[in-house]
Amino acid sequence: MKSIAAILGAFILTGQASAVSLLLPPKKPKNIILMIGDGTGLVHLYAAYVAKGGQLDIYAFAKHIGLSITASANDFVTDSAAGATALSIGSKTNNGMIGVLPDSSKRETIAETAAKKGLSTGAVVTCELPHATPAAFYAHQPSRKMYAEIVKDMTANTAASILIGGGLPYFDTNALKSAGYSVSVGTETMSKNTGKRQICFIDTLKEPLPVAQRGPTLVHGSVHAIQHLSKNKKGFFLMIEGSQIDWGAHNNDSAHTIAEAIDFDLAAGEVLKWAKNNKRTLVIITADHECGGLTLHDYDKVNKRPTMNFSSGHHTAEPVPVYAFGPGSEAFSGVYQNTAIYHKMMDLLNLKSK
Repeated sequence: MKSIAAILGAFILTGQASAVSLLLPPKKPKNIILMIGDGTGLVHLYAAYVAKGGQLDIYAFAKHIGLSITASANDFVTDSAAGATALSIGSKTNNGMIGVLPDSSKRETIAETAAKKGLSTGAVVTCELPHATPAAFYAHQPSRKMYAEIVKDMTANTAASILIGGGLPYFDTNALKSAGYSVSVGTETMSKNTGKRQICFIDTLKEPLPVAQRGPTLVHGSVHAIQHLSKNKKGFFLMIEGSQIDWGAHNNDSAHTIAEAIDFDLAAGEVLKWAKNNKRTLVIITADHECGGLTLHDYDKVNKRPTMNFSSGHHTAEPVPVYAFGPGSEAFSGVYQNTAIYHKMMDLLNLKSK
């Protein structure tokens, strides 16, 4: 039998090791995947959890949880342009502005800074590519409505290694090819796109269809983008957006809202499983704002989903959750402004803003 002194000594050594580990700087990721559920508040994801029978991959994997305050520079309630710009440049801007400060001066985005350091970057969305959130990472315009100018920015922007989403009719495919993009249309041909720089349109429409009609394009797109970007030994930054959760909430459409939230979680599940195996990837799951002022007040046994009440057809000022998994995830606990997410990501990737 071990002596009391030996046991005590082992305990002290273990305690010292634990204390030392607390003093060491947190591990930093090689890759960051930022997932944005557009318009997705805490209740939207819980509704998906209930509708999936009490299972949500975001809940299962998340190790650290925080709250993001989403107000824009000029309004208590943000829109997607200002909300996404806060995440992409780390500064508040006015509603409607893309990748610029309130005075319309351009600010380099995290994707652009990462690309300059040699990382690969990309975006996968279920909206049209010139829409507010993807545009905020690869364009700089005073208005989100300036689609022609945003398309020119995105076409000329050399930061993106891969872009996946809708909006084919907005783009000149010849200009894209001249800019070095390998262009594909449809999810079936996406896997055959092996270009060094890719733009993969999920369909031929200006605005993609709801998930019930378009299928799991977010899942397929996310997997394809990760496979492409992870070839870069220096690492990558990827933004993935479940765009149409917001659209369902704007329309106060319970079925559409829940279906899109489930689709977002399915994509998150694939991303998180890959990250768990990779061990060098930080996954951050959050939103640009809440939409609909959603509450759950009962359970619909026929449709097997919660019954929902929307207090608004617009965005609200409710703080949105932040779920983080992987190296550096502990930095995302707490309550902070949405701009802090950018600064935390920049620090973890050892990037300096310009």
